[in-house]
Amino acid sequence: MDTEEEKQRLKGQVEIWEHMFAFVDSMALKCAVELGIPDIINSHGHPITISEIINNLPATTSSSSPNVDYLTRVLRLLVRKRIFSSQIDQETDQIYYDLTPSSKWLLRDSKFSLAPFVLAQLDPPLQKPWQYMGKCVEEGGFAFEKAHGVEIWDFSLANPQFNNLFNDAMRCTTEIIINAVLVKYKDGFNGIESLVDVGGGTGMMITEIVKEYPHIKAPEQQGVEHIGGDMFVHIPEADAVIMKWIMHDWGDEDCVKILRNCCKAIAKKKNGKVVIVDCVLRPDGDGSFDNTGLAFDLLMIAHASGGKERTEVEWRMLLNNAGFPRCNIIQIPAFPSIIEAFPE
Repeated sequence: MDTEEEKQRLKGQVEIWEHMFAFVDSMALKCAVELGIPDIINSHGHPITISEIINNLPATTSSSSPNVDYLTRVLRLLVRKRIFSSQIDQETDQIYYDLTPSSKWLLRDSKFSLAPFVLAQLDPPLQKPWQYMGKCVEEGGFAFEKAHGVEIWDFSLANPQFNNLFNDAMRCTTEIIINAVLVKYKDGFNGIESLVDVGGGTGMMITEIVKEYPHIKAPEQQGVEHIGGDMFVHIPEADAVIMKWIMHDWGDEDCVKILRNCCKAIAKKKNGKVVIVDCVLRPDGDGSFDNTGLAFDLLMIAHASGGKERTEVEWRMLLNNAGFPRCNIIQIPAFPSIIEAFPE
């Protein structure tokens, strides 16, 4: 009979094998998204066979034909991982594949889709920096720069295709997050007449907020004014400042600079506040997104220039050092949380 020590030793071996090949799950997921398999199944409106999937794959060249065996094996793994479901017809022995709650988040024509984010994160330029994490531990520096010779923003400017992929990824997550913010933070925008979205990219988030709360003036979509500038130097005056996934890109010193400028921007307002939409790390938590938070923290090592995710204690210390002694943390039905900060 196996001793407890032998059982634990075997369990440890099993776990290392699973961790070592965890990337295979990601690559299989990318394969399914690239081929549009969730969309193919969804377009039929019912479970379909491998032949039906093959017949609806994007055309490549006239001389090539899809490999049924390869696709069957990819789907077998993704069924085990609950990305898809499968059932066998007892009369024909045919396997029928269907969507699950997970793969419904991969539909490209859905308003809320993570497909662009999957394709961006698993694209070679964003995968390469992960190979330099050990070097970063040994000697410091930034993984993306070690991998590509420049930081991610300069790389994006020089590579339009990557820039489009990256922007599509940011856009799809903004759709999901702003919907969650508007659902859970309804009262948060009451009493606000002017709002500045710092680092708002294409302006999607603030546009959606203004649509929902037309009384807000946002400093050329209707109700929104785009202002160029440097958040490290100046932020326009407003009743409130909102920042989504900005703070986690920067180290504490840079975040304090940005937050102090936010403090100046709302200084003349009676009930001024800063609304930060970002991750709150819970390393020992068992919440739905707590594992994702720890992964995102390492993502900041791989892709950012000194950025990191923060625990509640770290957020409170950072905000207090920047002139915001009071804050509320509000969980929303999405990966990040809302950190609502007040200067008094």
